[in-house]
Amino acid sequence: MRKRCGLSGQCGALQAYRPEALHLTFVCFCRYGVQCAAILFPPMRASVILMVKCMKNCLIALLIALLLSGCGFLKSSDSDLAPPLAHKVVNAAYSQIGRKYQSGGRSPQSGFDCSGLVWWAYQKNGLTVPRRTVEQARAGAAVPRASARPGDIVVFRASRAVNGLHTGLYAGNSTFIHSPRSGSRVRAESMDRPCWSNNLLTVRRIVR
Repeated sequence: MRKRCGLSGQCGALQAYRPEALHLTFVCFCRYGVQCAAILFPPMRASVILMVKCMKNCLIALLIALLLSGCGFLKSSDSDLAPPLAHKVVNAAYSQIGRKYQSGGRSPQSGFDCSGLVWWAYQKNGLTVPRRTVEQARAGAAVPRASARPGDIVVFRASRAVNGLHTGLYAGNSTFIHSPRSGSRVRAESMDRPCWSNNLLTVRRIVR
């Protein structure tokens, strides 16, 4: 018996009888376009054995998929869950990447501070949120970090800030857009960096 394939996913079977060789060729077509081929003697008994092996591979693949799903590796992207209006808010913030930081700023002309960027991105799309970070930290509804989706306001501790808080807009895939501090510009950063992940206070949902 010859066999060429590793772990197969879903598979089907095709049997081809070759009278001149008096044997049965059994082919298992795997999910990934690979095929298992075997020369079987005698036809009936061997084909049943190979079919059982093929079904076993399918069950193993299904079990692995379920385990990965349980671990979160196959979950949908958080970006898929956000409504269109939330994506528009994020896109507005993205359009300002590179804009200079300006204390008290809330427009492309003047530049932005952190809460000014959040306020402007929502206002640009017809939504009203508080202007100040302290109030943004209480706006909307609180959601768990694991449930964050694009458009949510993320609030961090910031020892250098006047009120000890810093806000930005969650952009999906563990990134957020913000206007960091004096001398910097609007940018996107990973929330997985310890300086951010260790100081995340709350995630606030405005667009539901």
